[in-house]
Amino acid sequence: MPELTYTSNDMMVVTASRFLKDGSVVFIGIGLPSLAANLARNMHAPNISMIYESGTLDTKPTRPPLSIGDDELSRTALSVVSVPEMFRYWLQGGKIETGFLGAAQIDKYGNLNTTVIGDYKNPKVRLPGAGGAPEIAGFCDHTIIMLKQSRRNFVEKLDFVTTVGYGKGGEDIADLGFSGKGPKAIITDLGILEPDPVSKEFTLTHVHKGIGIDTVKEATGWPLKVAADIQETEEPSLEEIQALRELQALLK
Repeated sequence: MPELTYTSNDMMVVTASRFLKDGSVVFIGIGLPSLAANLARNMHAPNISMIYESGTLDTKPTRPPLSIGDDELSRTALSVVSVPEMFRYWLQGGKIETGFLGAAQIDKYGNLNTTVIGDYKNPKVRLPGAGGAPEIAGFCDHTIIMLKQSRRNFVEKLDFVTTVGYGKGGEDIADLGFSGKGPKAIITDLGILEPDPVSKEFTLTHVHKGIGIDTVKEATGWPLKVAADIQETEEPSLEEIQALRELQALLK
């Protein structure tokens, strides 16, 4: 039997793919989220409907796209609509179940910063900005956040709030008038964090194989809460890694 070897990125992709159910409608970004969605379609969710930000609806790429403008997306899509129509009708109309997001910074309530590091008027780093993330977070039924975990990224206080997760906690997302239910999980290279049902503070519920709880705490910029019944994330299967390698080979 071939030896099962995988990277921390592979672990993130496989774990994220398992959150996608067959038949769900998924709003996808390029990179790890795209690999996760395509892996899910090839493994256990052949009927997911994939939507990319360029306006391609129910696209079925034969290889992972290189960008949202890749013609592989438009060529294999059921339909291509304008970006304003896609955001206004499909996203804000509540027709998309899962949205993937990343960030430069995240806090314990799943709020995200993709705008600046440091003072807004005199930043240390100027980041790409919001893009469609605020709308995706607010109007998808739920979001999944993929982010490598370190104190630089997982911070006590964001330098700038670009995208609202659960605001100050509790039911703030509903108070802000959003129809989405908020982030469902943060998938990192160390484990999985999920929101507390009441406070909405993200709690460590799973650690990946070989990762200790203290390691995750040390990589978090706030006092991280840990679930009483914390579990070890299921390792990728040989079939999942082989399918992922086939997708990655198509990017070369």
